[in-house]
Amino acid sequence: MNAALDAGMLAPQAARRTRLRDYQAQLLERMQAAQSGSGATLHQLGVAIGGERYLLELTEAGEIVPPPALAVVPLTQPWYLGLANVRGSLMGVIDLARYLDPDTSAAGPDARLVSLAPRLGINCALLVTRVHGLRRPGAMQEEGNRLRDAEGHAWTPLSLAALVRDERFLHVALAPRR
Repeated sequence: MNAALDAGMLAPQAARRTRLRDYQAQLLERMQAAQSGSGATLHQLGVAIGGERYLLELTEAGEIVPPPALAVVPLTQPWYLGLANVRGSLMGVIDLARYLDPDTSAAGPDARLVSLAPRLGINCALLVTRVHGLRRPGAMQEEGNRLRDAEGHAWTPLSLAALVRDERFLHVALAPRR
């Protein structure tokens, strides 16, 4: 009976050691990639915006949270949803699907806010239709400006740093009428 108990206790310990070894190997791979400068494309955040899938650089994205209550700001673009208090920080919220295509919206039951990384210098969060989690672009096939994963889904890389430099993105106020 003691041998059976010992064997039953050893199996979970062996499984934990295997998971720990796997985690350490992944961590080592990430550290080596970061030191060689290739870490930016090791993993990216996969999101749906409207009906399209996009890849965001992890270094450009911040927190991911469910959409909180918004304070509407009058006389702003239809894609500017208002202001949200996210963990004590006031952030402008952009419906990225509507920004890209005025006839669509990212709102829905799976919608999330993805805040921009502080290094981008703008207190803003993007409403995305759904967060798909981490993706490995290196394991995908290139097809022009898009990537295709093993399941056949097309992904478009989206630079949040380029987005925050876009004049249209920076001007949320409606143009005054003349």
